[in-house]
Amino acid sequence: MRVLIIEDNERLSLLLAEGLARRGFSCDAAGSLAEADDFLAVTGYDALVLDLGLPDGDGVDWLRALTADHAPVLVLTARASIGERVTGLDAGADDYMVKPADPDEIAARLRALLRRPGTRDPARIEVGALHFDPAGREARFRDTPLRLGRREAALLETLMRRPDAVVPRETIENAIYSWDETVSANALEAVASRLRRRLAEAGAGGLVHVVRGVGYYLGEVAE
Repeated sequence: MRVLIIEDNERLSLLLAEGLARRGFSCDAAGSLAEADDFLAVTGYDALVLDLGLPDGDGVDWLRALTADHAPVLVLTARASIGERVTGLDAGADDYMVKPADPDEIAARLRALLRRPGTRDPARIEVGALHFDPAGREARFRDTPLRLGRREAALLETLMRRPDAVVPRETIENAIYSWDETVSANALEAVASRLRRRLAEAGAGGLVHVVRGVGYYLGEVAE
């Protein structure tokens, strides 16, 4: 799951991103509403974590202006009164938490948001006998669970969402790495190699293919 954290406290934003990364999320961080708009213009996110007191405006007003098809929004703020919670939820927030909040609970709330009916992506992706749960970050082939790291799971999800097409390398890198990560020339190849190994261990070898200079695609998956 790719998450955009909109928080002007740099230390808090970094700690939150690190905590979510350890729990299987890929995170970008925006320090203002304008910066958040820039991220949203070029990247698709599964969820947003939004502080309300930003240096260039109020998060509540920004929420009200979001388009109807925006990603689910978890408000994470110091505004703790019942009235402020009601205002945030009425403005369009899908969930509301008060700082300080435990990282495990934040991660659980984000997973729950993705499982809700009406979110942009299906709760579960199935390609033949290959199954992936975006919320739980769990995959299996037939009845065999796949032991995947964060990036291998993100690569598999990206390929499963386009089972009949070659997914460009840039699209994959945007899905599995945050903007501030330094990506070496062969980093994606290493992730793909680990994913192939895990698939082979589950009896699903030979599914991930590379088109050199272009990207990767998911081969035909048996039922």
